[in-house]
Amino acid sequence: MASRILIVEDFDDIRDAMSIMLELLGYDVVLATDGREAVSRAKQDVPDLILMDLAMPAFDGIKATKEIRTIPGLTDVPILAVTAYGQTLRAAALEAGCTDVVDKPAALQNIGTLVTKYLPEG
Repeated sequence: MASRILIVEDFDDIRDAMSIMLELLGYDVVLATDGREAVSRAKQDVPDLILMDLAMPAFDGIKATKEIRTIPGLTDVPILAVTAYGQTLRAAALEAGCTDVVDKPAALQNIGTLVTKYLPEG
């Protein structure tokens, strides 16, 4: 069974590009367009990895990460903050419960390598 990855991104083009790349690599992809939807999808689909945009209107990635970390069964799922504001939001993202913070352009260019680094073996 393929690992399931939740992509949380409010920009359609970026979300679609990440989804296509990961699906081509054989992953099962679930999408969310904002933090509230991310929490709901995480509960429903129980992903193996979450790629979380931080800068989203209303319910941002920091709030969503904090809430996801309180859900039984999701406390140890790797959450990678994928953001163009990496250094600015790094401390807040890690404090909220993100596993790591990666720069958005770099994450898109190396998404396969990035994902395999954080997914459990097998």
